[in-house]
Order: sequence, then structure tokens, then C-alpha cells
Amino acid sequence: MQNDIALFSELCDILFEAEKHQSVAKPIPTSQLYNQLNLSLNAEGSLDNDLKITLKEIIKSTPKTASKSFFNQLFGGRIGKAALGDLLAVMLNNSMYTYKVAGPQVGVEKQVLKNICKLAGYKSDSDGTFAPGGSMSNMMALIMARDHKNEDIRAEGLKKQMTLYTSAASHYSISKNAALTGIGRNQVRLVNTNGNGEMLADHLDELVQKDLNDGFEPFFVNATAGTTVLGAFDDIELISKVCKKYQLWLHVDGAYCGGVIFSSKYKHLVKGLEHSDSFSVNAHKMLGTPLSCSIIVTQNKAQLHHSFSNEADYLYQTDGDDFNLGKTSLQCGRRNDGLKIWTLWKSVGTNGLEQIVDKQFEMANIARQYVKNNKDYTLYSFENSISVCFNYKDIPAKELCTALYENSELMVGFGKFNNQEFVRMVTINSVLEKEDVLAFFRTLEAFVAKHMLKISST
Repeated sequence: MQNDIALFSELCDILFEAEKHQSVAKPIPTSQLYNQLNLSLNAEGSLDNDLKITLKEIIKSTPKTASKSFFNQLFGGRIGKAALGDLLAVMLNNSMYTYKVAGPQVGVEKQVLKNICKLAGYKSDSDGTFAPGGSMSNMMALIMARDHKNEDIRAEGLKKQMTLYTSAASHYSISKNAALTGIGRNQVRLVNTNGNGEMLADHLDELVQKDLNDGFEPFFVNATAGTTVLGAFDDIELISKVCKKYQLWLHVDGAYCGGVIFSSKYKHLVKGLEHSDSFSVNAHKMLGTPLSCSIIVTQNKAQLHHSFSNEADYLYQTDGDDFNLGKTSLQCGRRNDGLKIWTLWKSVGTNGLEQIVDKQFEMANIARQYVKNNKDYTLYSFENSISVCFNYKDIPAKELCTALYENSELMVGFGKFNNQEFVRMVTINSVLEKEDVLAFFRTLEAFVAKHMLKISST
């Protein structure tokens, strides 16, 4: 094992060096992947040196999500104390379903959940759990809402068509989860949005009323704190009034930007969160922990237990339900995702997490200002978002982003809203500084001048 730890340390040094000098890996075409890398699994194992050579080549060709050229996704960067917690979780290898096998790690997880509930403005007896990802957090919220509406569904199944509501700009997992839970994609009602992609509460009210008149059973509303493309925040206070009027479960999907609960400057973006029934946040996004670290909390602790508990005498043999986390989890065996956010939080404090969140908005402001001040750019996004959406010299966003990727210049994606396609630069990467943001634009502009001006003129 000591030799493997030494090899791991050596490979980390190679990775760190690559992040500095080859920040965007040269992509291998899928048609060439198995020809360029020795990924085969054979009857005989590889000698240590052969394995090391292969691992070095894999590292060299893998996208560097902690580099200062990574603006592509809703995660990125690397924070040492969070990575420390994740590495310890691997070495300890506890499963989080019972106190007997997890021990104090249960207390670690419960402390994180307790403090997330407090920051969300939830009542003191609220609870939650860690899920495999943001999509599964949303599924858990949907299941709790379904069962809360009709407690017989767990045993008897659906007997009446139920309807749920989410904005047209929300995450695709809502429709996917409707299919997986037996609600059906056709029972998902897409609520209109304004020009920023924020759900319109008046239209929500209209849709619910129509479904009631048509004999459906409305039960669930999904609001979004940070839409996937533009990073918009739904008005939770207005939406909560509609939910209260019709007795609907209100879930706030904060997978992308729910981390604003840590910021005194930006917490107003989720004003009214305390009126929601459940709330999810991905610590591997705004809070900078390694993937994955998805949290869901609810004000209805009893419902969490009712929807996800199942007796198993062979498993739950000691301690009470509060310390046997499998009673409130979607999974049985579950890795310890709580330790990495706990080590980070413990080391920097709540104030340190606030600084991490605020810095992302600061980087977005720098990028937005640069775009505003340059006539060659067209800006499509707005203040209070860490998604900076723009086009440059009328070059199609898809072509520009693909060319930057294929030529190992930058990793940045493109998005679409209201039939307008644009570059979507995300400033969530925890290692970014002002100079890195400005370097992004310099790199883009130099690349276009050298390779792509012909595209803009055709």
C-alpha cells in the first residue's frame, strides 16, 4: 500500500505540472481512443512500471478541470482541505447507512445537514441526507412530495394522474424524474419565464387552476436557484404563495447556486427559502468540493423517513433511527460524501465559505464588465449571475467553443435561451483570479484573429 501511495503522489505531481503547462488537454477523437491509449483489460496484469506509464498517458489526455482555462461546466478548481476530506473518505471506506459501520462519520454528516438547514432558515427539527447528485436530490424531493400528497402511493401505486410544475428554464432532471417515478413526462407542466429565465408565478397559478378544473391532482412545484444556462433565480416568495394557496410541495433546486445561503451579500437571491418544503445544493459546485457532494434538506423530517425507510433486520442492528442514515437515504450502501465538505467547512469556517461564494460573483462581474466595454461582444446575461453569456464578432457559439476545445486553447461551453445561442462562460472554478478571467478573453480573441476570422465573414 505504501508503494501505491508513493505512486499516487508522483502522479499528482505530474497532474499539477500538466495543469500549469498543458492546461487544456489535447482531446483524443473517440474513433482513436483505444488506439492511442492502452485501456485494455487482459488475463495477465500489468507490471508496476507499465501501469505507471499508462496512468501518466491517461492523466495527460484527461480534461484538467482544476486548470485556469476551465470555464466549461458548473464545477471546477481544487481546494486542498476539501480534497483532503475526500481522500480520507476513500482510505476509511465507511458506508453511511448505519452508525455501527460509520461511527463518528455519522456525526460529521449530521452536523453538515444541521447547519445547511439553519442557513436555509428551516426549523430546528429539519433533516436531510446526501444524494448521488443533483438529479437524484430532485427525485427525492419529488418522491417526498408525491407521498405527502397521498401516503397510500408507496404501497398501492398511482391511481390518479398527478401533475407537477417547473419553469421552462429548469434542469432536465425534472422531466426525467417524472418518468422514473411513474408520474409521467406528459404530466410535467412548463411554467413560462421572463426575459431572464425566472419563473412567472402568475402563469404557475393559471396552470394549477386549469389542472384542478380538468380533474388532475397537482402536488409539486420545482423552483430554481441558478438556472442551468443563464444562472437565474426564481422568485421563491411569490411562488411559495401559490404553493400555499393550493397546498403544493415547494422544492428549491439550488444544485447550481444554492451556495448563496452562505453569503450575506447574495443570500437575498433566495429570499423566501424558509417557506419551501425542501432544498437541494451541490457543494461540488459553488462551494468547491470534489465531485460529488449533493445535499437535500427538508422541513418535513417525518416525510423523509416515511418515503425512504424500509426495515431490514440484517442491517439495522444497533442504535436508533436518527443515527442509522440508511433510513432516510435513497441508497443502501453509500460512500462518505459528507467528510469533504466538513473538512473544508471546519478549516475555513462559515465566513471562509462565504468568501468562496462571493469571489465567484466577483469574477463574473469582471467578465461581464469586459464584455460590456468591448464592442465586438454581445452580452446576453445579467447581474447577480455567475454564468456570463455572450457572443464574439457574430461567430456561431458552437463553432467557436468547439474550435477552442479541439485546439487545446480553452474549455468553455455554449448554451441557448429563447432560440439565441451563445458562449456560456462559468466563473465557478475555485482557482480563478482576475488575471485568469482577462486571460480567457485574450486567448479567445487571439485564437479568433489567427484561425477563425473567415467564419465571421462567411
